[in-house]
Amino acid sequence: MKLLRFGAAGKEKPGMVDADGVIRDLSGVVDDISGATLTPKGLAKLARINPAKLPKVSPRTRIGSCVPQPGNFIAIGLNYADHAAETGAAIPAEPIIFNKAPSCISGPNDNVIIPRDSKKTDWEVELAIIIGAGGSYIDEKDALAAVAGYAVCNDVSEREFQIERGGTWTKGKGCPTFGPLGPWLVTADEVPNVQNLHMWLDIDGKRVQNGSTKTMIFDVKTIVSYTSRFMKLMPGDVITTGTPPGVGMGMKPPRYLHGGEIVTLGIEGLGAQKQKFVAYPG
Repeated sequence: MKLLRFGAAGKEKPGMVDADGVIRDLSGVVDDISGATLTPKGLAKLARINPAKLPKVSPRTRIGSCVPQPGNFIAIGLNYADHAAETGAAIPAEPIIFNKAPSCISGPNDNVIIPRDSKKTDWEVELAIIIGAGGSYIDEKDALAAVAGYAVCNDVSEREFQIERGGTWTKGKGCPTFGPLGPWLVTADEVPNVQNLHMWLDIDGKRVQNGSTKTMIFDVKTIVSYTSRFMKLMPGDVITTGTPPGVGMGMKPPRYLHGGEIVTLGIEGLGAQKQKFVAYPG
């Protein structure tokens, strides 16, 4: 299934995409694409629905983030061997975990606001995991069964805030609109090999990232299991899993976004996003 949320920002309704690519309104069935809806029981209930019996949604309707603000929006740093190489960083011995503010999540095609005083706003196409069956100390052999599905994420980053301003990476990762998510959540049963998905990102029509989830250092099952050692994962939580090479920080000379650029990105089988980056107003 492809599950999504549609409508005006802050007033999104749940939906699903039918076999013809038409968005159908799920608001008469579930309240949102979160919590109990994303548990194995909740997804099994949705799988029994005939989408043709649900109301159609106008294709002109805004698409919101595929899940609402989660309890945890977790990110994994330096998780692609080829990306670590381009930044000159050592391969991590264990996954690097940091938080993105849940309030930074936005629709996949919404404008991204460059923060006030930003000098180094960067882009990162990433595979996002959406948790379905949460818990602590999830064994690796059970980890994929804990995943409700996957989505495209742009882990937008302000590198000066992240690296040069002291403290943790969180400063440069959680600004408003820094977490475009979607267009939809593709349930795990429709992603037969999550470790072999092509991913890409273009700026103003020029390809800058062209990679694959097969170069991940820590795979999905490892990330889910490892993260659950340090926090309890809950249905609807999001873990975004790192980026392949081609980010602005890794270019020579580095390249960053200052406003007016159109960024498009996508992952094989999971859909695509399109954002205009705009300078902070005033």
